[in-house]
Amino acid sequence: MNTQDYIKLEDKYGARNYKPLDVVLNEGKGCWVTDVDGKRYLDCLSAYSAVNQGHCHPHIVEAMVEQAQKIGLTSRAFRNDKLGLFYKKLVDLTGYEMVLPMNTGAEAVETAIKVARKWAYVTKGIPKYEAEMIVAEGNFHGRTTTIISFSTEAFYKEAFGPFTPGFKTVPYGDIEAIKAAITPNTAAVMLEPIQGENGVIVPPDGYLRAVAEVCRENNVLFIADEIQTGLCRTGKWFACQYEDVVPDITVIGKALSGGMYPVSAVLSSKEILGLFKPGEHGSTFGGSPMAAAIGVAALEVLEQENLAERGAELGEYFMAELRKIDATVIKEVRGRGLLIGVELHPEAGGARRYCEMLQDEGILAKETHDHVIRFAPPLVIGKTDLDWALAIIEGVLKR
Repeated sequence: MNTQDYIKLEDKYGARNYKPLDVVLNEGKGCWVTDVDGKRYLDCLSAYSAVNQGHCHPHIVEAMVEQAQKIGLTSRAFRNDKLGLFYKKLVDLTGYEMVLPMNTGAEAVETAIKVARKWAYVTKGIPKYEAEMIVAEGNFHGRTTTIISFSTEAFYKEAFGPFTPGFKTVPYGDIEAIKAAITPNTAAVMLEPIQGENGVIVPPDGYLRAVAEVCRENNVLFIADEIQTGLCRTGKWFACQYEDVVPDITVIGKALSGGMYPVSAVLSSKEILGLFKPGEHGSTFGGSPMAAAIGVAALEVLEQENLAERGAELGEYFMAELRKIDATVIKEVRGRGLLIGVELHPEAGGARRYCEMLQDEGILAKETHDHVIRFAPPLVIGKTDLDWALAIIEGVLKR
């Protein structure tokens, strides 16, 4: 079977809830992937930052295979010998006191919403079921019914109401708007430190610190969604560290497994996560021995290979070189670490056509919000690979 055979098979039997580039991948190693016809590509998306450690990192694969030969799933009806080690690794690395494991990023966000609401009623004393949460315009926290209820992207919610109440939306990057939105019933403010899906939008310097201070002054929880920005992607373990901010709750996922398995987690204090009682929340697969073993290995790779430092160094270089490209279609280059957005002028005709041209030349990137090309290669990428890519990117953007 060739590329077109696989595309026809997928289009015939699969729901059309995605519009992927027409490349059919079947192998990946490090920052390179190969399609079914044998063509190699430089991966500049990293599965939306899930593959920070590179495709099929041998240390993570070894942990996965070893665990698969022992036991994969116990459910949380019983304990397993890997989960406590996973908890300890996360606590030691992040400084948080407690971990609640889930599978997907959206599940972890839902978990954060639930525990913030319980904290609002039990600890803060907000009247029951009157808790409010402040979110930002342009947010992307997942696809569940509750999460799309506070999305500002009309297409995400057009046909899926009625929606979950309890959310207020303010402009991203505007601290005064947050101050004005807070009421006695405000339980939490939830933000992405950098809005990835909205086009790699970096907030003004000092914004995250100001949010944390306002939340503390008003007895409101600050929840940071670091699913895409966390785990070394932006040049630090967490993007919030650029402003020395430790949110009350941090949500992580994606690279927590190095792309080998769905693993996510909510990090917080005992005071907050300790509010959950047995039976109030759970997941059959969350915290499984397989997930925990893979999670530990994924964290070890990030730590031992100094991928935060590597992401910072290579990201600074990559962004600087992209900004040197003298192409009339480029409006702005922005980002942090190896999470970079190249915004094109509307006259360029949309970012997708440039992503398709890059694909033809052996680079896989993806458009976001119509006019932005997102570049987020695995953090194990080499400078030689970046230089090869930069020459092609310049040629395509000048075409």
